[in-house]
Amino acid sequence: MGIKVYKPTSAGKRHRTNSDFSDLTGTKPQKGLTVGFKKKAGRNNQGRITVRHRGGGHKRKYRLIDFKRDKEGVPAYVASIEYDPNRSARIALLHYKDGEKRYIIAPESLKVGDEVISGENAPPKCGNFLPLRNIPEGTSIYNIELKKGAGGQLVRAAGTLAQLLSKEGDYAQIKLPSGEVRLVPLECRAAIGRVSNVDHENVEIGKAGRMRWLGRRPHVRGVAMNPIDHPHGGGEDRGHIGGPPVTPWGRPIKGQKTRRKGKASDKLIVQRRK
Repeated sequence: MGIKVYKPTSAGKRHRTNSDFSDLTGTKPQKGLTVGFKKKAGRNNQGRITVRHRGGGHKRKYRLIDFKRDKEGVPAYVASIEYDPNRSARIALLHYKDGEKRYIIAPESLKVGDEVISGENAPPKCGNFLPLRNIPEGTSIYNIELKKGAGGQLVRAAGTLAQLLSKEGDYAQIKLPSGEVRLVPLECRAAIGRVSNVDHENVEIGKAGRMRWLGRRPHVRGVAMNPIDHPHGGGEDRGHIGGPPVTPWGRPIKGQKTRRKGKASDKLIVQRRK
């Protein structure tokens, strides 16, 4: 796995880089594990845009990922490592001993032919999914549950990992990629290792058209608009915005805290990320 650099034969290729996909072993997705993926273009169930600058993009099929890993005690071997257009990480196709096939988020060092297993008696080996109670302190983990049996919710992006710091009472202290230290119940489970595709953060988009392939539309700066369109708009030449930065609707942005006060999970945060 590495980064592919292009010859500057055009302005769009001058700074463009891409993954060389050398870590992939599968080409076509498993047919029974894919479903149609309807684009929302940033709209909610009322048809109103709630996320701006979304729309278009290449046609995709969604891969059904097993975040719960609830086939306990059934060993499986890795049949292939595949690309997933819906996430930054690679996915691994597992063939279980009972004949079932499932996709999981692939850890960094997982190879075709490796055996993985989930459950309380699973050894703390790369790719295995087991309760935090049975994971040694200092181990790198990913795909972490917040509620027992709910499936992994934390640390799923490419190249990320969390560290199990300690265990106290019924909780484990986990240091997340953001730097936040959080308490998670020991009954919750996590996968051993680091998420694959570590070089994802080094990829340069290189041109605007590539962002359109991803379904991201142009973003116009507020200072380039008229005063009627944005609080930052107007003024002669490139002027200052005349106050703290805000959204088009006047709400503070950039550094303003958005977390709701008195949230039930506040007591589980040992150390904030800042």
